[in-house]
Amino acid sequence: MINSFKLNSFLAILLTVLFTSCQQSSKEVQTYTSGTEKILVDESLAPIIEDQTFVFESTYPDANLVLVTKSENELINSFLDDSAQVAILSRNLSEDERKHFENKNVKIRINRFAVDGIALIAHNTIEDSTVTVEDIIKVLKGEVSPLGNLIFDNANSSTVRYFKELAGVKELPEKGVYALKSNPEVIQYVYDNPGTIGVVGVNWIVQPPVDLEKQVGSLKILGVKNLAGKVGSDAYYKPFQNDIALEQYPLLRSLYIINCEGGPGLGTGFASFIAGERGQRIVLKSGLLPDSIPSREVNIIK
Repeated sequence: MINSFKLNSFLAILLTVLFTSCQQSSKEVQTYTSGTEKILVDESLAPIIEDQTFVFESTYPDANLVLVTKSENELINSFLDDSAQVAILSRNLSEDERKHFENKNVKIRINRFAVDGIALIAHNTIEDSTVTVEDIIKVLKGEVSPLGNLIFDNANSSTVRYFKELAGVKELPEKGVYALKSNPEVIQYVYDNPGTIGVVGVNWIVQPPVDLEKQVGSLKILGVKNLAGKVGSDAYYKPFQNDIALEQYPLLRSLYIINCEGGPGLGTGFASFIAGERGQRIVLKSGLLPDSIPSREVNIIK
């Protein structure tokens, strides 16, 4: 009869070996084109990243990208808490954020993959379809301005942070500026409340969700004139690719995929895909400006 103590010890060792083996197997499955990777995504950039993910996973069936959309502040907190190793932001890491990873000897890989134009939207029934950066800044400082209420996606969002920096303010005024919870809510609110001006990533208007196509069809993108003496101060420009490429549209921001895996993995594969020709073509189709313009071959038949 087998000694019960020896049997229990044997089973404990066996379970430990099996558990360790399973852990090693799961790590081995993680490659540039296979495995599972959690990716934190700035909510204002969700449409373009969802497009990239769909094509990437269709191309590599063994890849599973789990997108977690958050406001910028929430995203950064999650990223620094190591809840994910890959994040997609509309800004680069700050010096303190870099040190967080460097102190852990984690190599940071950063790729700029697009330039986005922040769109100002209004109901198509309004008469004036132009605004100036000067008037936007007045609203953000709580001063008298001819503009209607500005509606943002989230108090902790990247768009709010961008406009605070634009106006040089630390807090938004109590009147004239309001924050909801998401870009879809901004679109719906502006649709329901003519006279208000919404602030969203242009991709939400160029490629809106199916359930918001009707609302977007009744909205217009406003032309924006820059401050005197700056590029784009000679006329009103919109966040379309030509005006973004020439930097004539004033409200521009770079988009980055930040990879802190520390080694080869699915996040690196996805970052390479977005920065590659196929990923850049998806950016081009989305209405944003690719970081590198994809080449185009033209065959001339004589």
